[in-house]
Amino acid sequence: MEENEDVVGLLSDIKGLLSHTKKVMNVDDLAAYTGLSKSKIYKLTQLKLIPMGNNPHIRQKFFDKDTIDTWLLGEPDLSDETLEHRFNESLVKNRR
Repeated sequence: MEENEDVVGLLSDIKGLLSHTKKVMNVDDLAAYTGLSKSKIYKLTQLKLIPMGNNPHIRQKFFDKDTIDTWLLGEPDLSDETLEHRFNESLVKNRR
């Protein structure tokens, strides 16, 4: 029984590693890849602070892995305080 659990755990780990080899990621993939929460990713997309695909015919958000790696290495400010401040600024601008 314990051996089966070990195999299932190992297969789960392999599945996770393989998901990081994708060139194009959706929000779920990006959350798993970066460790960012999905809500933080949605805030970043709303504020246009994260590089993403711009196909107007697709509602779902997609992200290029190489571009995300470059963006992350550029040390973006992802603090909750900064995002909240930028989000509130965006809301004020949209009300006008």
